[in-house]
Amino acid sequence: MIRTVRCIALAALCTLTVSAQSTRRPPATPLIAHDPYFSIWSNTDKLTDSPTRHWTGHPQPLVGLVRVDGQTFRILGRDPDRVPAMEQASQELTPTHTRYSFKNAAVQIDLTFFTPAFLDDMDILSRPVTYVTWTAHALDSGSHDVAVFLEADGGIATSYEGQQIVFSRNHTTSTRVLSVGTKDQSVLNRSGDDLRIDWGYFHLAVPNNEEAATSISEHPEREFADSGTLAAPDAMDGPVAQGRNAPRMAVALPLGKISAQPVSKSVLVSYTDNYSIQVMGRNLRPYWQRNNKPVSTMLDEAVREQPALEARGVAFDRDLIADLTRSAGEHYAWLCTLAYRQSIAAHKLVAAEDGTPMLFAKENFSNGDMATVDVLYPSAPLFLFFNPKLLEAQVLPVLRYSAMPNHWHFPFAPHDLGQYPLANGQEYGGGEKTEENQMPVEESGNMLILVDAIARTEKSTALAEKFWPILTQWANYLKEHGLDPERQLTTDDFAGHVAHNANLSIKAIDALEAYADLAKLLHHDSEAKQYDAVAKDYAKKWITLAKEGDHYKLGFESPGTWSQKYNLVWDKVLGYALFPKNVRETEMAFYQTKLNRYGLPLDSRQTYTKLDWEMWTATLADNSADFNSIVDPMYKWANETTSRVPMTDWYDTVSSEKSGFQARSVVGGLFIKALDDKPLAAKWRAKSENLK
Repeated sequence: MIRTVRCIALAALCTLTVSAQSTRRPPATPLIAHDPYFSIWSNTDKLTDSPTRHWTGHPQPLVGLVRVDGQTFRILGRDPDRVPAMEQASQELTPTHTRYSFKNAAVQIDLTFFTPAFLDDMDILSRPVTYVTWTAHALDSGSHDVAVFLEADGGIATSYEGQQIVFSRNHTTSTRVLSVGTKDQSVLNRSGDDLRIDWGYFHLAVPNNEEAATSISEHPEREFADSGTLAAPDAMDGPVAQGRNAPRMAVALPLGKISAQPVSKSVLVSYTDNYSIQVMGRNLRPYWQRNNKPVSTMLDEAVREQPALEARGVAFDRDLIADLTRSAGEHYAWLCTLAYRQSIAAHKLVAAEDGTPMLFAKENFSNGDMATVDVLYPSAPLFLFFNPKLLEAQVLPVLRYSAMPNHWHFPFAPHDLGQYPLANGQEYGGGEKTEENQMPVEESGNMLILVDAIARTEKSTALAEKFWPILTQWANYLKEHGLDPERQLTTDDFAGHVAHNANLSIKAIDALEAYADLAKLLHHDSEAKQYDAVAKDYAKKWITLAKEGDHYKLGFESPGTWSQKYNLVWDKVLGYALFPKNVRETEMAFYQTKLNRYGLPLDSRQTYTKLDWEMWTATLADNSADFNSIVDPMYKWANETTSRVPMTDWYDTVSSEKSGFQARSVVGGLFIKALDDKPLAAKWRAKSENLK
């Protein structure tokens, strides 16, 4: 399908966006970002300076070539290095698009990766398709013969080199499809952190109305580079070992004679797995396949809907960036842009047996746990802002598990439901599920706050009502243990156990008010009054326990310490108003004295910080100057960090290097400032409601 650029106004918008981003540099750039297994990135400034990689850092090479008037150039990937790279003129990143422009004296080639990650549309969100589009136009007065090429390594469908893979060709009503998967197809065969998928199939799909040549051979890139064609026979004689000399899938598309009028062509890249997650021993399908929809039908729908989705994506990106910029500035909008696809792609949306959506986060490079409560908590603002139903889809499996006494017997909330992709019971703490190895106040507080936030944003108490006994149990636990927590772990468990943690106490106090709020909504008036009184009393006591001169301590019994009080943000965002305004003002003034080049340290013990918590702390500010004093160093870090990985959330504020973690969902927490902008959040939730 040959398409021209639709309007001069759109081109002008894109030019402005590229210009605005000229000084920005993502730590790593998402190309294909769907879920923890289907996630391919570039970690260099130029798309031709490195092989593309899975978020874990393992190579998953895509190769892109372009042939102009008989001369071949490389525009994607490092190989083949004998083919010269075309000059990369610009890069543009928006919430749903990644665009690169390349040029020589004759032509400009624009390469776009578009993933329609719309949180208000679960069917589209769960559809595992990214569109790869080439657009070419001449830069001189002549016409030029142009063809483009995309190659995919079979390793995308394996977890380690040497696995036996099988290729195939298929047709749907609208496409020609090349596919690759492992021979063994051991579905949901193991769990872990630094793993890729080795069941299901990777697909390259070419619309039938695109003139194209396809090939499955050992070195299709050499053939295209030499001749501009793909005529080699397919190497499909049974299983082969995945590796450097294994066959690869390739597509070559002639764009024809190109003049000043732009011409575009697209292919679809997809990964389908049939069963994605196991919950309590039961295998669950991806949400798009909940009614056994065939892969062929899904691909046909994706082809048919591409023009409408593209227009929707352009409008979404434009409106979101503009709104975030108006609300909190360009630096904030850029950080949210970096976070958007990354946070979503650390999740997998599946359907329960009855079709109910369940969304599972993987705790990337942090043991690989799934449905981790202290990971759902920091990422929650993204979902509360766009579609709280997706936060409910994360909280629901935790509540169901907690209500199963044969699986969970503690009086507080669990940490996780297992190790991705097997949600068969808590994994954290190993086999010794003792209270010492848990996060009792942390996770119980998280769950109560999130359930109340869901009730507020959805204007529904159905979830709270269904699981009221469990919520009551957790509230009772916090009433007893929350004000002055004994020595225990928090979400920042890399820092070790802390006793009398002031920030953790804030979480417990806000959670008690969350429970009081839920009780009021459910007309449990006696409980509502009781817990509201407890929360207000604890907030007053907290001030006395934590105060130390011009700030509040890390631990009640730890003089000479300080910490970010990021949990205080819910007191502001949800309007609990338990703590006087001067508590926030005192802390914000003190933080100004502790800022480093790349941000605000987490606390007085180290120079490292957490990206999500920094933004929550910044959101405590009541003026833009205080807010920007924290956000501007974060922006500087994002553009200058030496850790070229999908954005870490744990880094050093002096060196800019990551301390650990990458590609995690928690960066969705950057949307907390947008969530605190009540009119803006209402506007975007209304958009979601209008589409349903």
